[in-house]
Amino acid sequence: MRLIIWALAAITLFSNTVIAAEYKLLKPSFIVDVEKGTRSSGQSILIKDNMIVAISEETEILNGHNIDPNNLNVIDLAGLTVFPGLIDAHSHILLHPYNEAEWNDQVIKETRAERIARGVMHMKATLDAGFTSMRDLGTEGSEYDDVGLKIAMEKGVIVGPRLLVAGRALVVTGSYGPKGLNQLHDITLGAEPADGDNVIKVVRDQIGKGADVIKVYADYFWGPNGTPRPTFNQEELNLMVQTANDSGRNVVAHAVTNEGMRRATLAGVQSIEHGDLGTEDTFKLMKDHGVIYCPTLSVNEANAEYAGWRKGVDENPCDVQIKYDSMKAAIKAGVTICNGSDVGPYTHGTNVRELKKLKEYGLEHLKTLQAATMVGAELMNMKNKLGQLKVGFLADIIAVEGNPLEDLDVLGDVKMVMKNGEVHKR
Repeated sequence: MRLIIWALAAITLFSNTVIAAEYKLLKPSFIVDVEKGTRSSGQSILIKDNMIVAISEETEILNGHNIDPNNLNVIDLAGLTVFPGLIDAHSHILLHPYNEAEWNDQVIKETRAERIARGVMHMKATLDAGFTSMRDLGTEGSEYDDVGLKIAMEKGVIVGPRLLVAGRALVVTGSYGPKGLNQLHDITLGAEPADGDNVIKVVRDQIGKGADVIKVYADYFWGPNGTPRPTFNQEELNLMVQTANDSGRNVVAHAVTNEGMRRATLAGVQSIEHGDLGTEDTFKLMKDHGVIYCPTLSVNEANAEYAGWRKGVDENPCDVQIKYDSMKAAIKAGVTICNGSDVGPYTHGTNVRELKKLKEYGLEHLKTLQAATMVGAELMNMKNKLGQLKVGFLADIIAVEGNPLEDLDVLGDVKMVMKNGEVHKR
């Protein structure tokens, strides 16, 4: 009998522990409202489980929520400013810098075990840098390993940002690499070919294998002498978007040519990636259709540096200058711009360099911050849950010294990272 009573008591105690709400109280010196572009003091943030439930003075919070002090974890952030977790809308967690190994060698020579192991480290470095969410837009020959990494992260096996993954991505037959090899050999391609009505089947198959978003290469460097040319025709793109949308998913388009951008926009994609040769008229078309522009500025500069370019010393190479021109046209057209770094070809964890490029290339300071928060949240399909510090939003929060509203450099030295209510770096 005593054994039974002891067991019942233990079960009761365990049950009470499980169902008790967990509260965290963040006590920063300043809180940034990224929508209004203001920074306020004298307030704390109450978090229950993974949600922000109050932002107010500490005494008002404690009195209004009747919280047991034993169930409150106070996190003192004196001297620090809290800011929404950053979002990178274009990444490749299974790639590493091209000055370490060329893209062809990564796709052909590196084992999937090595690439996955690198991906685990890349995800941790990204989260430690304050990026709590990102879209991963293509595994580049590593099948659906981004889906597997996402599942492992959600189970708590590894740590990393919240992920929206594209799996293999879609290309037209004959366009994508690796190239320059003996044609007698079958090789792993960096993306999945699809043509004509078959695009419906391929899109559905990718969705069935875990893709959250469909990435299509609306153009590629397959013209004469490797010039960029459109790939999918308008009907194929329309079929792709319709099929993905029917499942509740979006399509995003790699497009560097003006015609590729135009076709993808008319098809109804959610965002255009790169847009190097876009004209003001095409950016206006994107604005009219609600298509977001993801310029990926950093990767062009990184590739130029690998080739020997010295920023600030040498004249801008063509691949860099066209980015200045496209950004000028995009800003003038008023299209919404997001923060998407195309990280992978350069070092993971240095994603914040893209924010600095956005401002350097002409985007207003506040819009740059919003590009990495509010706009990114829209591309994560979570605009009412991410990208701002508001009651009812997920507790994705970073803490920095200084004022991000005045200095982007402070975002490069994150002192605390909280994702989904859990502190991952302090």
